[in-house]
Amino acid sequence: MSLPLVEIEYCRQCRWLLRAAWMAQELLSTFEEEIAGVTLRSGTGGVFRVSVDGATVWSRAEEGRFPDIVELKQRLRDHVAPERDLGHIDRRKS
Repeated sequence: MSLPLVEIEYCRQCRWLLRAAWMAQELLSTFEEEIAGVTLRSGTGGVFRVSVDGATVWSRAEEGRFPDIVELKQRLRDHVAPERDLGHIDRRKS
């Protein structure tokens, strides 16, 4: 069975490459055994969308904001390794 591929589509007009690259680094570090990789794809029009094998995990258009990295890791975990405990991230409560 092949590992899922994560894609982050970001708005190049808005200069969100650094944000997308940082989130990609965080996801690759956290899910090094559960994902095949992260692809960055430039877009336009304020897009910021994270998907796993085509299924949207986060959409700035739908949520009205950027994800907190903790939220993004939890949502990605729910898609790629639902049984996995993320340690202190899962125990943090606001």
